[in-house]
Amino acid sequence: MEKVLQMASENGIVIFSKSTCCLSYTVQMLFQQLGTHPCIHDLDHDPEGKEVEKALMRMGCGGPVPAVFIDGNLVGSTNEVMSLHLSGTLLPMLGAHRAKLH
Repeated sequence: MEKVLQMASENGIVIFSKSTCCLSYTVQMLFQQLGTHPCIHDLDHDPEGKEVEKALMRMGCGGPVPAVFIDGNLVGSTNEVMSLHLSGTLLPMLGAHRAKLH
């Protein structure tokens, strides 16, 4: 769990994912379309990936991936992220992490 918290606190937006997960890909694309550059951590390429998955579940993430953190805080998995986006509350949470669009 320490690795998860460290990564989440060192980066503005962190998405724990798996390279073969379509839901992870969808969430990543949403964040990119919203003008952010999240730190993507593919658990299937991490030797400690299984332990990280277990830590995410213990932290309350609905599914092991994707797990989204913004400013060190667990936002949740796909359902939570999409609900925040549809309700209009995700964009304000991204604040300074959004690139200035010209």
